[in-house]
Amino acid sequence: MDVAVKRIEEAIANNEKILVYGDYDVDGTTSVALFYGFLDSFYRNCDFYIPDRYKEGYGVSEAGIEWAKTYGFSLIISLDCGIKSSKLVEKAASYGIDFIICDHHRPGEELPPAIAVLDPKRDDCPYPYKELPGCGIGFKLMQALVSRNPGWHPDPNSFLDLVVVSIASDIVPITGENRVLAHYGIRQLKECARPGLKALMSLSGITQKINITGIVFGMAPRINAAGRIAHAKTAVHLLLAASEEEAYHYAEQLNIKNEKRRDFDASITEEALAMIEEDETLKMAKTTVLFKDSWHKGVIGIVASRCIERYHRPTIILTMSNNRATGSARSVPGFDVYNAIASCSELLVQFGGHMYAAGLTLELEKVAAFQRKFEEVVANSIPEELLVPVVDIDTPITFNQVTKKFFNVISQMAPFGPENLSPIFIAEDVKLASSLRVIKDKHLKFTAVQDDRKLEVIAFNMAEHASRIANGEKFKIAFSIEENNYMGHQSIQLNIKDIKFE
Repeated sequence: MDVAVKRIEEAIANNEKILVYGDYDVDGTTSVALFYGFLDSFYRNCDFYIPDRYKEGYGVSEAGIEWAKTYGFSLIISLDCGIKSSKLVEKAASYGIDFIICDHHRPGEELPPAIAVLDPKRDDCPYPYKELPGCGIGFKLMQALVSRNPGWHPDPNSFLDLVVVSIASDIVPITGENRVLAHYGIRQLKECARPGLKALMSLSGITQKINITGIVFGMAPRINAAGRIAHAKTAVHLLLAASEEEAYHYAEQLNIKNEKRRDFDASITEEALAMIEEDETLKMAKTTVLFKDSWHKGVIGIVASRCIERYHRPTIILTMSNNRATGSARSVPGFDVYNAIASCSELLVQFGGHMYAAGLTLELEKVAAFQRKFEEVVANSIPEELLVPVVDIDTPITFNQVTKKFFNVISQMAPFGPENLSPIFIAEDVKLASSLRVIKDKHLKFTAVQDDRKLEVIAFNMAEHASRIANGEKFKIAFSIEENNYMGHQSIQLNIKDIKFE
């Protein structure tokens, strides 16, 4: 960190051109908006660069290095990428361009020859908290710069609304420092969010429900849609917007892209699930690895997650890009998909990522061999119990104990997310009280009763239980407790995670 700070101070003192470089997903675009927004507020000789998902692919690209050379940049600060870009960092150095890498992905065996590499997952890094997102690493660099240069403004804490969006969207643990940053970031989203995020919250309808879940399902898909359907620069422009008018202009563009993304997502998911259903070998496998050259590269990660919802196992969805197969991997709780992919590295051109999400590229003729090897690696290492979806129950409870006061106590444990999940309760001898509705042919909403105490419940993707519930059968439910805001009216609602009939 001291080396990184010194090099940035030197660049500013010498009026060098500084390029802030980030990836095209939510963590990358929030990282760029955070650090470029900070730098540009007092130093004008800087710019930002986001690679094109389709022309350049993930992370630091050759085209990005050439662009930096053409426009006379002498320092690149990469955020949320770069930890495996040794050859490109060397190439930049040959052009007289220094690199500072701020990343949170796992390093390879050798670190890139950058001026400084800030990554808490380095084996030799003593930083006490290891799970910051890429935007969090940028935030720490900004804090370090301001601590050494008190005259540099704005205050790093004014960027916490961006930090919490990256924490939520990148599915990092909401523990330790992340939980603190997320808590204050959510407070900022509620009280004084930047115009771009305010516009996103309005368009996604989460102004009354600003929490980690609201960010993940409301804001993140719209920010991601920029890079999935076109170019992620639109997302950065939105996050940097200075006025509400400008913010709404960009937010509406992202909303349109997100609608297109949904269409691609739905059709490709349908195709992928059909491929599994039609192949007995695939149905019985411990993994899902599917390839089709026409699938839209921008949604294959989402499709992998959808496949896991149906078939609970490590999943990789591949498509063709630049005459190679490129893919996104997703995992099930408790299984390290990154390590499994690393065990197949001899078949890959490149790969990178986390325990639960990774990306990879390989030659087209090696797809079949990779499918076989990945299945073999996972089958030999995954415990059977991880292949069965489980709802972990914290404690039994009765409806009479579910009060506003009890909900307020639970809320003090928020923000909830990975490794700090909202408590899950179980209640027995429950039945329908009234008003059973099926929403969009998929979800259930009704009033449930236990011992004369009635509560509103929502059950996502459980429409298949409608007839048994309507017939008055008793059941037990696993659920979390949440607050429902409708037309200004607040009420306690149970969010059902599973139903079992007695």
